[in-house]
Amino acid sequence: MQQSKALAILKSGRNVFLTGSAGAGKTYVLNQYIKYLKQHGVPVAITASTGIAATHMNGQTIHSWAGIGIKDYVSDRYLASLRDKKYFRDKMDKVKVLIIDEISMLHRAQLDAVDYVLKFFKQNDEPFGGIQVVFSGDFFQLPPIGEEWEEARDKFCFMSDAWVGSKAHICYLTEQYRQTNNALNDILNEIRSGMISDTTVSLLESRIEYFPDEIDAQTRLYTHNMDVDRINKGQLHNIDSSAKIFEAKVAGNPALVEVLKKSVLADESLELKIGAKVMFVRNNFDVGYVNGTLGNVSGYTEKDEPIIKTLDGEFHVAKPETWAIEDESGKALASFTQVPLRLAWAITIHKSQGMTLDSAFIDLSKAFEKGQGYVALSRLRDLNSLTLHGLNQTALEIDSLAMKADRRFQELSHLIDEKLDEKELQDSWASFIRYSGGTLDKKQIAKNVEKNKTKEKGQKKSTYEITLEYLREGLNLEEIAERRGLSTSAIVDHIGKIKETETDIDYDKFKPSNLILDKVRLAYSEIEFEENKILKPIFDFLGGEVSYEDIKKALLFID
Repeated sequence: MQQSKALAILKSGRNVFLTGSAGAGKTYVLNQYIKYLKQHGVPVAITASTGIAATHMNGQTIHSWAGIGIKDYVSDRYLASLRDKKYFRDKMDKVKVLIIDEISMLHRAQLDAVDYVLKFFKQNDEPFGGIQVVFSGDFFQLPPIGEEWEEARDKFCFMSDAWVGSKAHICYLTEQYRQTNNALNDILNEIRSGMISDTTVSLLESRIEYFPDEIDAQTRLYTHNMDVDRINKGQLHNIDSSAKIFEAKVAGNPALVEVLKKSVLADESLELKIGAKVMFVRNNFDVGYVNGTLGNVSGYTEKDEPIIKTLDGEFHVAKPETWAIEDESGKALASFTQVPLRLAWAITIHKSQGMTLDSAFIDLSKAFEKGQGYVALSRLRDLNSLTLHGLNQTALEIDSLAMKADRRFQELSHLIDEKLDEKELQDSWASFIRYSGGTLDKKQIAKNVEKNKTKEKGQKKSTYEITLEYLREGLNLEEIAERRGLSTSAIVDHIGKIKETETDIDYDKFKPSNLILDKVRLAYSEIEFEENKILKPIFDFLGGEVSYEDIKKALLFID
C-alpha cells in the first residue's frame, strides 16, 4: 500500500494497523496524520511502547499515558483512584484518537489493559471506548518481554481480545526509504520471507571481521548482557583517569526491592570516568533525555552529579531518579534510587530497537532468539556500514507466528487497498472531524496552523520558561501538567526552580496541608544533610507516610 492511501484511511477515522518493513516510512505517515489532526483541532494522544520510540513521535509511553505502569491488569479500584485525579480524568474525556507506535513490543495483556482503561473512562463498551486507535509497528521486531513460560502467542498483542475487537484496517506500506534498492534491503526481505539464499549468506559472511582494527566509532551490538558488560568494563578501564562510584539507595519491602533491582536498567553500583560513553535509562521528557539517549561524561557538578554531553551536543545533568513499586493508593512499597545511566560502548540488540545507526559492530554468533538478526541489521542504512563479529543460524530466523501473521497482514492490506478508493475515502474525512469535535472552518484551521508553528518555536524556550508562562496564567498543578504532557511531580520541580527568582507569583495554592508541612519541617530539622535538600532521607524518616511529591511541595515553603 502506498503512503497516500494509508493516510487517507487514517483520515477516515477507521482503526488502523500501520505496518511494513524497517524504513518503509511508518513514522512519516504517523507524523503527517498527527499534523492533520492538530490543524483540525482533534485531541490526539501520541504514545509508544518504548521511551526511544516515544521521543521520535514527541509523545510519551503508552504505559504512562494510560496509567498502567508495569501492570498487566488494572482493577476497578485502581481506576477509581485515577478518576479522582482531575487532570487524568480530563485527559481521558478529551481524547478522540490514540496512537501507539512500536506496538510489537507491547504485551497482549497490556493492550487489553489500555482497552479496559478507555472503556472505563469513556463509559463505553465499544473497543477502546469508541475512539480511533492507530497501531504502528513491525512484528518482525523482537517480541515483548514476558514470563519465561510464555510463548509468542502469549505475548504478541495481535493475539489479544482488544486487538481483535478493534477490527483494525491493515495498511502494509510497501515503499522503502531507509535501505532503498540496496543489498541490505534484499537481505532483510529474505529474512522476512524465511527463504535465505546462498548469496545473502555470502554477503553477510563477507562483512565478518573477527579482529577489526578500528571499531571505536561504531556502536557495538551484542545478544547477551554478559558480552555487553565485558566490553563496557574493559573500555572504562582503558580510560586513564580517576573513577567515581555511584551506589543505589534502596528502601522498603526486601522482596519487592529485589524485584526492582532485576527490572531497573540502572546498575546497583555504577562506576564512571570522564569520557565514558553512557546511555540514559530513564525517560525525562521535560529535561530532554529518554531511555536510550547516548552521550559521554564531560564532568561533574558541585554535588558530584554526572554532566552528560549527548550525541547531538546537548548537556544534561544526570540527577538521581527513583523507581518505585506502589500500592493502589500510590504509597511506595519499595524504592530504588540511582543515577539513571549505564555504560554504553556496547548495548544489547534488544535495547537497540527504535534506533537508526550510521554504522555498527554486531556480534550475531550467539543469537539465541529468533528475530535478533533482523532487528540488528535493520538498524542500518546499507551493508557497507556493517561490521560483523560472527553469525549463526538463529540470527537469520524469524518467529514462525510473526511470519504467519505478516503474510496474513499483507493479504488483508491488499484486500483493503483494492476495496477502498482514495478519492471516495475523502468523502468521510469531514464527518470524522465533526464526530471528533474538530473544526472544518478554514479560518480556524489557519489559526491552528499558526498556533502549532508558534508552539514548535516556543519549545526552544527552556522547560522552566514554558512552565512559568502557565503559572502566570493562573493554572493549577494538574492543568499545567496536562498542558505540558508531564507529571505533576516534574512541574513541582519546575516551580521550585522558578521560585528562586520569580517573587511576584502566588505560590500558596501549591502548599500542602499543614499536617504534611509540619511533618516535613520536623524531618528537615532532624536530618543532617551532606548536601542541600534531599528527598529520600526525608521520605525514609517519615516511614513513607508522605509521598515524594508532597515532600517536594513542602520544601518549597521551608527555609
